[in-house]
Amino acid sequence: MSGLNASLGYFVAIVITGVLIRILVKKWPRFSFMLEFASSFMLVGCLLEVQTIVEVGAWAGGLGTDVTVTMLFVVLLSHGIITGTASGNPSISLQKYLQKDASLLPTLLAFTAQFLGSHLAILVAVFYWSLELTDMHMIKNLMASECSSSLKVSMLQGFFTEFVCALVFHLLLLSLRWRSALIRVPLMAVLLTFLSHSARNFTSGFVNPSLAYGLTFHCPGFSYLQYALVYWLSSVTGMTLALFLFMGHIPKLFSKNLLYSQKKVFRGPKADKGDKKKK
Repeated sequence: MSGLNASLGYFVAIVITGVLIRILVKKWPRFSFMLEFASSFMLVGCLLEVQTIVEVGAWAGGLGTDVTVTMLFVVLLSHGIITGTASGNPSISLQKYLQKDASLLPTLLAFTAQFLGSHLAILVAVFYWSLELTDMHMIKNLMASECSSSLKVSMLQGFFTEFVCALVFHLLLLSLRWRSALIRVPLMAVLLTFLSHSARNFTSGFVNPSLAYGLTFHCPGFSYLQYALVYWLSSVTGMTLALFLFMGHIPKLFSKNLLYSQKKVFRGPKADKGDKKKK
């Protein structure tokens, strides 16, 4: 239990740091893109520790699958509640741009903030592991440079897995975009937990380029380009197809609806100009 207590303390510290960043940023609206920085930092920072528990906790801390899945769901749910509209996900930021809900400059700034937040989370996690507060973290610190890649299949299989996960994720996200957060956030947390658990022997179902960068790009076995093709290109492709299937077109690229016909408004026959109402 000492390992679990240390992890819970780490989660709390990461969340508090992210919340403080959000509070500071909200005082300067022109730096609102930094909300994405805080969101990505919280998500990657917490899931790096969940990943540690999955890899090492079973035999170093006696933590089983039920604990790790529960912690994953709680982290995703808490992240959705705290961060609100700041997803920390470049694919969602690109989706908003393609929907014409965001302009180019804010989108590029969001991308930059998301990857910077992810990289900072890596540095913080590595420092935390170096403290070796528990046996689990001591082992993680020893194997930090030789971490196990989340990509456990070929590139083609990995691309297809992430593509399908991204397609399902974005279709549900688009379907729930006008729903109350009380419905949307728990459902998205359940879906992401399901995708991650189901794809754990393939790619881990990140459906988030900056999250994939933080959790697996630094692990040996594949090059950065190979990781980018599997985790970045697949997520963007799945998102784009989901948007097309949901709306019938990509608003930023073309306006003609190729899938769904517009409902025609019925107009009654116009009366002749010579006709007069009977008195």
